[in-house]
Amino acid sequence: MVTPIGIRLAEESHLAAVAELRWRWELEYGGPQAVPRDDFVRHFVAWARENASSHRCLVVVRGEVVLGMAWLAIIRRVPTPRALERASGDVQSVYVVPEERDSGLGGRLIKAILELGRQLGLERVTVHSSDRAIPAYARHGFAHSPRLLQAKVVQTDRRPRATG
Repeated sequence: MVTPIGIRLAEESHLAAVAELRWRWELEYGGPQAVPRDDFVRHFVAWARENASSHRCLVVVRGEVVLGMAWLAIIRRVPTPRALERASGDVQSVYVVPEERDSGLGGRLIKAILELGRQLGLERVTVHSSDRAIPAYARHGFAHSPRLLQAKVVQTDRRPRATG
């Protein structure tokens, strides 16, 4: 019997597995890590708890096995006279385990993230994508914007500083 695959909001019981996915992603694309794995998992789980109001995580699960994740960072925006409550979203850390790639799970995650954005009443959702994933985002309505600009203000590959 084949266990069905589902996508749902991550629960407390998923957080360590989600941290492991983030660890795997960094190993796959970034090489050696600056902190031990167990320390990272503990820190990640604590971070996810502390940021639950601004960062929602969706997981792809087969039974209770987490196969993928996608995060939606929710950014409150400045009110206007037409809209006193405004927010936008940013898709972050979309990852599917290598053995499940090219099976449509990434596309299902993107669709689910956009649906979550609609449910939350977000004005727009952005993403900083890898080259490989751009076609998948484009199939789900993401497009280049000539007005969305970015400036790097801090080097993004900073390593934790030793304390003591």
